[in-house]
Amino acid sequence: MSLWFIRILFLSLCIAGGYAISQVQPDLISSGWRGVLIGFGLGGVLVAIDEMLKGFSLRAFSAASFGLMLGCLVAWLIDQSQLFIYAEERIRWIIRLAMFLGFGYIGMLLAMRSNKEDFWLIIPYVRFTPQNQPDKLLLLDTSAIIDGRVADLFESSFVEGIVVVPRFVLRELQSIADSNDPIRRARGRRGLEMLTRLQRSKRVEVKIHEGDVPEENTVDGKLVGLARRLGATLYTNDYNLSKVAELHSVTYVNINQLSQALKPVILPGELLNLRIVREGKDKGQGVGYLPDGTMVVVNQASHMVGNQVEIQVISLLQTGAGIIVFADLAREGGAAA
Repeated sequence: MSLWFIRILFLSLCIAGGYAISQVQPDLISSGWRGVLIGFGLGGVLVAIDEMLKGFSLRAFSAASFGLMLGCLVAWLIDQSQLFIYAEERIRWIIRLAMFLGFGYIGMLLAMRSNKEDFWLIIPYVRFTPQNQPDKLLLLDTSAIIDGRVADLFESSFVEGIVVVPRFVLRELQSIADSNDPIRRARGRRGLEMLTRLQRSKRVEVKIHEGDVPEENTVDGKLVGLARRLGATLYTNDYNLSKVAELHSVTYVNINQLSQALKPVILPGELLNLRIVREGKDKGQGVGYLPDGTMVVVNQASHMVGNQVEIQVISLLQTGAGIIVFADLAREGGAAA
């Protein structure tokens, strides 16, 4: 059900309630039109407050309430200490008001900036954790959604948990899909398609998270902050974001690193089949690629470009971009494509 439908229904009930009060209690509201205006005004104010509190989570409200009560308790204890007993009654009333407002405000700020572990320091031996095992939350960033491999991980049950997509990530994905650059637009649309695929999958539970991290200005900062608050594992392809998450002690999975770790081990002397796609840099060399994208340089295979051949691995070279395999033709003929 749309949120605005609920708001319009609530506003209609306020208007009807104001009119009904004007008919039942004419001494309170003299006319029906005045009752309608009062009901509309009250409902409109509450809807406006609701709109201003967008992104204000239940956790933040609970923390603010706890901080307000704690601040008022401190102010009450100071007031009961008879510290201002010799002040005039008018001055003492102003001091009381200032103490309750000041300590209440400071208590709310401190509570909202704290995490759940900080409450354990205030209330020893009590931890705010559920009795049952909490759900495993998997927080996705834009790069992981666009990549698409994460969908295969979830659908194959290789990774289990509740997939969380923040609203600000969804907005970033939509802005990429609306870009004037055709490459960015294609990437954005692919991301939206992957997200739709995840939502339709029966093996994956996807939740759009409405919370925000207003103290952070960048999407990466918001992702790290939200992952800390939710205790979620961050899935990304962004190397820089991975390092930022590591600095903030946030659990993360870099899909590119995971892909590298899962690549099959190739040993010298092993026989492989691949297609030679182009000539190499050195004379007589041919170049092909394994299904995982590993480049293979085959000696004396330049004349086999376009053909499927059998090769024998002779050595491997580790580079910054990955592994390069060097091989010889296992048999001169090679099957034609």
